[in-house]
Amino acid sequence: MIVMIKGNVGYPITLDPTVWIFDDRKVELENAFTEKEEEETSSFIFHKPPVNRSVSKMEGEEYLKNSYVIPLHDFLNNAEPKTDAQEVEFIKSSGENETVSLEDAKNGYLLFSSEGKPLFEDGPVHFYDKDGSNKDNPVKYIKEIHVH
Repeated sequence: MIVMIKGNVGYPITLDPTVWIFDDRKVELENAFTEKEEEETSSFIFHKPPVNRSVSKMEGEEYLKNSYVIPLHDFLNNAEPKTDAQEVEFIKSSGENETVSLEDAKNGYLLFSSEGKPLFEDGPVHFYDKDGSNKDNPVKYIKEIHVH
C-alpha cells in the first residue's frame, strides 16, 4: 500500500496513504472540487501536517464512513523536482500508465480512502484533477509516480 515518487527529483520519497487519515490536509471527496474547499485547503498547503493530536470518537466515526483526498502538491514539492521536470507519469499496476503535466499534478488530489476504507482493489491511490474534470474517471491503480 505504498507509493513511490521518483524520477527527475532531488529526493525520491515513499508515501504511505494509510496514515493520511490523520493528516489535517485531507479533504472530503465530495467537497474537494468546490470553490470554498479550494480556498480552505490552500490556506494550509505549505504547513507541516499536525498528525500527533488525538482523534475524538466522533472524528473516528466520520473517518470510517467518508471518502478522502489529499493534495499532491506538498509531496511533489518535498521530492524537489529538478528544474527541467515537465511531466508526471502515473505508473499503474494495470500497465496502462497515464501522464499529466507537473503543474496539473501539483494542483491535483490523491484519493486514499473510499467510504472509510483503503483502496485495496484499484489503489492504493487515485488521481483527481483539481477542477474535478475527471471525477467520474480518475487515474486508478497508481503504484508509482515518476517525475520526468
